[in-house]
Amino acid sequence: MRILGIDPGLATVGFAVLDTDGREKELISVGVIKTAAGTPDPIRLKEIYDDITALIHEYKPDSCAVEQIFFSKNVSTGIQVAQARGVIMLALENAALKIYEYTPSAMKLALTGDGNADKKAIQKMVCIELGLDEAPKPDDAADAVSLALSLSSELRWQ
Repeated sequence: MRILGIDPGLATVGFAVLDTDGREKELISVGVIKTAAGTPDPIRLKEIYDDITALIHEYKPDSCAVEQIFFSKNVSTGIQVAQARGVIMLALENAALKIYEYTPSAMKLALTGDGNADKKAIQKMVCIELGLDEAPKPDDAADAVSLALSLSSELRWQ
């Protein structure tokens, strides 16, 4: 099974492509989609949609894990992330992918057994699960890997 993990954002979208047979896991690709500050939001959103669509066509995932947004103190940032997540969800739905959504605490719980785990604990588990010497960079990409691994674990028990 091939899983696409996505950490939504307007400036930076993290993505990871993970292959798994339920036990073995292989990280196929990891990276970020960046949009330029100062560019009008509609153009940035189209870039995200187009790039996610291209990832889907290139890697042909079976399922996708997407982080649910939570509203922070900065409402305008939350709205921008929600808009980016909306175009990501549209691209996934247009590709008829099975979509799984994870809150940050659910992802932490699935990966570490602790819904309040810190970044260091999550990165350690990513390295252990995938046999990596260090966690992927930047954090948005590492978060996307964590989401893909969370879905991998969930599907293993279904």
